Amino acid sequence: MDRTKELIKSAAEGNTAAADELVRENSGLIWSVVKRFMNRGVDAEDLYQIGAIGLIKSIQKFDFSYDVKFSTYAVPMIMGEIKRFLRDDGMIKVSRPLKEAAAKIKAIQERENADSGRSLSVSELAGEIGISCEQITLAMEASQEVDSLQKSVYNSNDGSSVTLMDRIDDNICEEERIVNYIMLNEIIENLPPREQSIIKLRYFEDKTQTQTAEKLGISQVQISRIEKKVLEQMRKRMIG
Repeated sequence: MDRTKELIKSAAEGNTAAADELVRENSGLIWSVVKRFMNRGVDAEDLYQIGAIGLIKSIQKFDFSYDVKFSTYAVPMIMGEIKRFLRDDGMIKVSRPLKEAAAKIKAIQERENADSGRSLSVSELAGEIGISCEQITLAMEASQEVDSLQKSVYNSNDGSSVTLMDRIDDNICEEERIVNYIMLNEIIENLPPREQSIIKLRYFEDKTQTQTAEKLGISQVQISRIEKKVLEQMRKRMIG
């Protein structure tokens, strides 16, 4: 039995020192989940403590008969504990300032498109509205309709189109990669069979909508409509 499993077994039997050590060793994992729920009106340290409760629950419920890493089992438990806390406190919602910023962004972009035929960059929007680039990005994501992971969301300073995929940090930490992987797989595996097939064909096998339609025996228009709906549902689940 490896060291982690020994600690889990000991903690589950009431060894608080072992439980504390597991929490310390998995603090990065907890923080990676906490980051997804920032800017919701709750202090990050408080969310971390709630996440730590989720980790403790995963220790108590961990089933050694399953061939699964502890982190894979723990992430949904940590996330579930934080979501329950926020839901019970009525915190899962898009804040009014974000909605107001999103409305301003939309108005400015429509004006700029009409005047010059281009979209402003995040930094340009931040300068015009008077808020940070991070707040601009949050407002855009809170109100954004997802047509595709490759949808252009704004133009960079050199005029090139920037997509949702371009905004993923290549230097993302390992704990965040684990969280993303677990969340994405959990979401996909819980999709209805047809929706699951469409996402796997489109984004894991790089099939076009036409190729996907031919393989599944439905029209390209149906593929487009279903894909748009599923990606929107996945985005909402990924951001909480």
